[in-house]
Amino acid sequence: MSRQIIEKIRKAIKSGYYDMTYHAVEEMAEDGLVIYDIESAILNGKITKKEKDDPRGIKYILKGLGTDLSTPIGVVGRFKETGVFLIMTVYKIT
Repeated sequence: MSRQIIEKIRKAIKSGYYDMTYHAVEEMAEDGLVIYDIESAILNGKITKKEKDDPRGIKYILKGLGTDLSTPIGVVGRFKETGVFLIMTVYKIT
């Protein structure tokens, strides 16, 4: 099941079928990250946790590496009803 979900998330990223909240964009800038770092973290990362307590859908916590392949990055997102993957927040893992 997790394999299918990560592939679905990666497909959304590769096809540009994703969106970011204002909060995620702010956090990205605050941590000195760029969108390519976030995409890289999702494309080479893995789902580390699922949170099912949100009535809008399951939240997926992913961890992966930025474009430099050494900066660990966390990403939290969920699928919207439209099938778009919504990136809710991002952070550099220290």
